[in-house]
Amino acid sequence: MVSGVHWLDNGVLRLGVVPALGGRLLSLRYKEIELLWRNPALLDADLRLLDGGVARPNSGRMGDWLNYGGDKTWPAPQGWDHNDQWPGPPDPVLDSGPYTVSSTEGGLSMTSGAEPRTGLRFTRTLTLGTGASYTLRLTAENVSTRPVRWALWNVTQLPGGGTVTAGLARRRAPAVVGLVAGTGTPEYTVDGDRLVVPPQDVVGKLGVPGTAGWVSCDVGAASLTLSFDVDHEAEYPDSDSPLEVWLEHPLPAPLASLGDLDPPARIVELEVLGPLTTLEPGASTALTITGTVCRLT
Repeated sequence: MVSGVHWLDNGVLRLGVVPALGGRLLSLRYKEIELLWRNPALLDADLRLLDGGVARPNSGRMGDWLNYGGDKTWPAPQGWDHNDQWPGPPDPVLDSGPYTVSSTEGGLSMTSGAEPRTGLRFTRTLTLGTGASYTLRLTAENVSTRPVRWALWNVTQLPGGGTVTAGLARRRAPAVVGLVAGTGTPEYTVDGDRLVVPPQDVVGKLGVPGTAGWVSCDVGAASLTLSFDVDHEAEYPDSDSPLEVWLEHPLPAPLASLGDLDPPARIVELEVLGPLTTLEPGASTALTITGTVCRLT
């Protein structure tokens, strides 16, 4: 079943999910504070498409992408050179296709269609705890008849303007790398065992090979922390980066170097990746992310 908006509420956190829009988590509300960025040009406050719009799969260049916002899952590595790279977003199945939804104990589970280029089918399972935390369990299954090699890649979009802080374990060198410089590489500092990325107007991405398995971002009077396991013996995409931080802001013209990407707002992306895994037909790989919200003092 694919239908409308689904809400999970434990009295502390309220999560809004829209299976028809790529299985997205589009609202993460802590009391009166909304943590996620979503596109006000496409969605209203109730997560409904504006002007009576109907959810449709979206494809094309990055400049054609309908960026609804929120939290979603993609395959990595990204690229446009060969079939072992995912040429999105957009993507008409995993990113913007309808997901079927079913109830689970304490939450819900959403499953994508089969994507022919990657051979993958995704499942996103959200579970609310009793306090200000939730768990997102991701699974990628090879539903093709050939071996494939991919990593899970979860992207959480937050409003720009907050500081990003991430723990460093320093088990890989360098601990931080520049990955994408649309208008430049984001500036950062390393304070002991912490990476600090201040607010700034830049379109670009950092990779964190030395991540300790957690990252936080301030949003107004609250902070969201994502925690995840890291296998320091495994291979990860993008210079061995289990964590990536993307920043963007509006520009006077689309970025031709990034497929005419046209950033709609100041946005911070916290991107958590699983290891690159070779999957035989019928095999799967999984990644679990725990989100915790706290009020800033």
